Amino acid sequence: MVSLSAQAGRFFLPHETARHAATILGFPSKVSIASAYYESACVDIANLASVISVHEPVRLYVQPDELHKAQSMISQAITKYPSNISNIVAIPFPTNHLWVRDTGPVYVRGTGESINQRFAVNFRFSEWGKKHEIAKHDRASDGLDWPVMSPRQIDENAAFARRVVMSDISPSPATLIESRVCLEGGALVVDGEGTLLATESSVVNENRNPGLSKSAIEDELRRLLGVEKIIWFPGRKDLDVTDVHVDAEVNFIRPGVVVLSRPHSSVPKEWLEIYEEIKEILAKSVDAKGRPFEVHVVDEPNPKIFGVLSYDEPATNYVNFYFVNDGLILPQFGDSRRDQEALVLFQKLCPDRVVRPVFVSALPLAGGVIHCATQPVLE
Repeated sequence: MVSLSAQAGRFFLPHETARHAATILGFPSKVSIASAYYESACVDIANLASVISVHEPVRLYVQPDELHKAQSMISQAITKYPSNISNIVAIPFPTNHLWVRDTGPVYVRGTGESINQRFAVNFRFSEWGKKHEIAKHDRASDGLDWPVMSPRQIDENAAFARRVVMSDISPSPATLIESRVCLEGGALVVDGEGTLLATESSVVNENRNPGLSKSAIEDELRRLLGVEKIIWFPGRKDLDVTDVHVDAEVNFIRPGVVVLSRPHSSVPKEWLEIYEEIKEILAKSVDAKGRPFEVHVVDEPNPKIFGVLSYDEPATNYVNFYFVNDGLILPQFGDSRRDQEALVLFQKLCPDRVVRPVFVSALPLAGGVIHCATQPVLE
């Protein structure tokens, strides 16, 4: 592996429909998730591995002492979902969070003479900007006891992206790019044609990028992602652990076409305000190519499908889907009406892809959905 400094080179992040060499998944560690969610989260990740494996290889990173459990869960998953078991590799690795969209490297392409080389950016994961106040965030809004990770485990999370790139030699060795900007992959939504969507609260935030101006952050994102236009949404600091990642609100189907998540009327009003803000900004904006946005609204299910909750906001949005080679993995939550409406919409929007619905039960309660738990490895 070769490492590049933050000042070297220019790069390009394609839309997620670009061909993948593999998908990265992370098997949940017991130290990273409430015990009430652990077993179901393992099932959710195993089911994702099974379905994704039909389309492309899966690299499932797992703590060495949980390797046998991960393999057992995979064996169960392939009896319930389509699979290509030969495409799934469980890799013993120092990792804890299952949220590899945020902890993992963001694979990009080179430009000019380096166009055929493989690159990946380390955006320096810092526990969603809360590394130095982890003890204050060890209890989520669900009222459950969440484990408190040790300094060693927090360091493992911070080093995950770098270590993944160092070990990635297929289909050719990857070069690590160290970013000046600290953020998570869920904070980035691109169309692959020069447009980036992002929330200010999750990027231009002192908890991640102290001392960096908005313009300095934009310059670095343009260099690392090859974007020409950044459309910022306000977001909300501290509304959730991510400070409102954009990939939980809106996503590109293709350039010019987005899906926007409309929260259920029962959730806290801040989420409804965020939806209205994004909708209004998109209506007044054009993308990097001057196109107005075609916006498709996707209604979220009633969170009461999860039973009586001690908090009001599980992550129940369909826009946190995941593109795979020739397919799309769509979350399902157990609300038959909303699940079916979402399935029909995505099949209509992606007629050239196999849309594969996957039920998730623990991920929404733990704070994310499918996009949050996956990371594409570019060819």
